[in-house]
Amino acid sequence: MKKLQPPGFEPEFVAMLKEMFEQRVVFNRVLGLQIDTVAAEGVCGHIAMRPELVGHFAHQRLHGGVISAGLDAMGGLAVMAAIGARHLAEPPLQRLQRFGKLGTIDLRVDYLRPGIGERFELRAQVMRLGSRVATTRMEFLAQDGTLLSTGAAAYIVS
Repeated sequence: MKKLQPPGFEPEFVAMLKEMFEQRVVFNRVLGLQIDTVAAEGVCGHIAMRPELVGHFAHQRLHGGVISAGLDAMGGLAVMAAIGARHLAEPPLQRLQRFGKLGTIDLRVDYLRPGIGERFELRAQVMRLGSRVATTRMEFLAQDGTLLSTGAAAYIVS
């Protein structure tokens, strides 16, 4: 028997979420964090390397704070997508209002390789979405797909 795929998000919801994440969260704008895909199963985004993001000038490595902040932001976005999918029957604007209490309560980052390159990909997925807390896993990759860092986080959702 063929497994049915859950319906995707409306373009309006994705556009509003993207605008909120990329423009209204000023720190995400400072990082240059851009959303590529939003789905209930997970989210993907990217950061382009810029001189302002360098942490080690001699090696042109990305600052570790950019990596951890990017992973944290993407984990939060994955939770938003999971909450949005859970309440798909609600209008898009009503779903967006559910994110008002979302906040990081725990974050762990493992730096595996230096962040050297011109573009980095970030991925996140929700492992469990409870009524009060959500847990996520995140990845930070080089342009060629090499895993540079991993993250795990917990977020308060209510």
